[in-house]
This record gives sequence, structure tokens and C-alpha cells, in this order.
Amino acid sequence: MEPKNQTDVSEFLLLGLTEDPELQPPLFCLYLSMYLATILGNLLIILAVSSDSHVHTPMYLFLSNLSFTDICISTTTIPKLLVNIQTQNQSITLIGCLTQIGFVLGWGGFENFLLAAMAYDHYVAICHPVRYTVIMNPQRCVLLFVLSLFLSMMVALLHSLMVLRLSFCRDLEIPRFFCELAQVIKLACSDTFINNFLIYFVASLFGGIPLCGIIFSYTQIVTSILRMPSAGGKLEAFSTWGSHLSVVSLFCRTVFGVSVTSTIMDSSKRTAGASVMYIVIPQMMNPFIYSLRNRDMKQALRKVIGRITSLLILCHLFWAVTSGMRQSDSNPG
Repeated sequence: MEPKNQTDVSEFLLLGLTEDPELQPPLFCLYLSMYLATILGNLLIILAVSSDSHVHTPMYLFLSNLSFTDICISTTTIPKLLVNIQTQNQSITLIGCLTQIGFVLGWGGFENFLLAAMAYDHYVAICHPVRYTVIMNPQRCVLLFVLSLFLSMMVALLHSLMVLRLSFCRDLEIPRFFCELAQVIKLACSDTFINNFLIYFVASLFGGIPLCGIIFSYTQIVTSILRMPSAGGKLEAFSTWGSHLSVVSLFCRTVFGVSVTSTIMDSSKRTAGASVMYIVIPQMMNPFIYSLRNRDMKQALRKVIGRITSLLILCHLFWAVTSGMRQSDSNPG
């Protein structure tokens, strides 16, 4: 294929999930519903943690940051998919594509670090409860947040800038509903050795370190739980740890499933559908997992939902009263 200079590349084509016009409206409704559920669920988690002083602990502060990250990841990809379906236009500009690559990698990397930090938090809470407040002090938590976010965004920026050095071919079709770094690199006609090496190096380093931290924390947690003499203590410790275990299991299964699917399947539509599993499903399911399996979060969510309901009732009453006063003024006789 004839190479195309980087300066001449103005847009890519996102093939999405299907080109069948009859399937477009159901897909639009489906992904709009999933996006709204993701935003609402994660926003409720953030509001519950910020408004209830009983959950102002490192574990729930990590959880609120995880919810914020899930909102950012979903907002980076799904709105563009919805716009493309609605307008029947599959194109995305070069700047838009690089922006998607950067934010997906940045927030995705930050989520990896957050899951590792949450695993370490559970390890300290279960294995060293007496020293918990000393080890997980506010200064250390803030340092973890800032350092993780900084490293994730720097790596994402590096990947995005490395794409700019590539020359692309005439075929600029991306078999995904968003700009995935590996798929964009496959479209290049120039040498991609440095880009591919950087992907594997960064994935090994910034994916391997959090994974090792999670495995270490889980090993220590299981050992500590098995040593507990009472069944009640074991059950309470597992209920505290179970939500995080479910989230990590969901995240790892979806990423592993997509990796295997992309390797085995040749159909671009099937691999595009598989990519939904790691860019949409975990972000939508995380709030439900934590709200259903965590007693403290249930109570905090009940409080914030009760406050929102009361506020809505007051707004409705105020609107009814003001409407009645306006009608009275318009009919003085």
C-alpha cells in the first residue's frame, strides 16, 4: 500500500460494531443506557463517600477516585460512539484519535495503580489493623494518588507523541469503536519497532508492578484470614475484601478475554465487540459490585439517595406553589 505522510492524515475511520442500519437504533439505545448507568452509578459512589463522614477512610477515598476514573474512561469513548451512530459518520480526526489514545491509556493506567493501592489498603487493614492509621496516613495516600496519576499521564503522553512519528497507509480503518493504540500502530507503513517495544515495555513495567502488588497483597490476606480462629472474623474479613476481589477479577477476566479474542478471531466486528468488554462493562459494573457487597457503602448510598429524593420533593413542591401563585395572578377575578 502506498504510504501517506503524517501531515496528510486528517482523520481515521472507526468501523464500530456494525454497519447494519436496522441495528443502529437498538445499539444507540443500549450504549446510551450503559453510559448513563455508568455515570449515575459512579457519581452516586462519589457523592456517598464525600457526604458521609463515616466512610472518610483511605479505602473509600480510593473507591471514589476509582469511580471518577471509570467516568473519565467511559466519557472518553462512548459519547463519540453515540455521535457516530446518530450521524452515520464513522470518521474521527487525528487530534481526536490521539486524544482518545492518551486519555484511555492515562486513565486506564491510573485505574491499575488504584486497584493495586486498594489491594494494599485491604492487606494493611486485615493483616496489620493496629498499625493501619499509621501506615495508611493521609500524606501517603495523597502521594500515591499524585504519583500514580503523574506516571500514568506521562506514559500516555509518550505513547501519543510516538504515534506522531509514524507514516500511515491509505487504509485508515480502525476495527474498534474507539482509537486503540495497537490498532492505530497496525495501520502504519513506517517502522513501528520502537512503538511496539514501548508498548510491551510499558505494559510489563506499569502493568506488571501493580499486578505483583495485588498478588502479594492477596496472598497475605488469604494467609491471614485462614489463621483467624473464629468463623465470624473470617466472614467479616472476607466481606471487607470480597468487593475488591470481584472488581479485580472482572477487570482481569475482561482484559484477558479480549486479548485472547483479538489473537484468535480474524473478524474485526467480533474483536470490536470484544473491546466493549474491557472499556464499558467493568466501568458500569464497579458501582453495583461495591454497593451490593459492602455494608458501609449501602448505608452511605441510602443516605445520599434519601437526600436527593428529599431535594427533588422540595423542588417539586416549590414548582407547584410558584405555578399556583402565577395562575392566581393571571386570574385575579
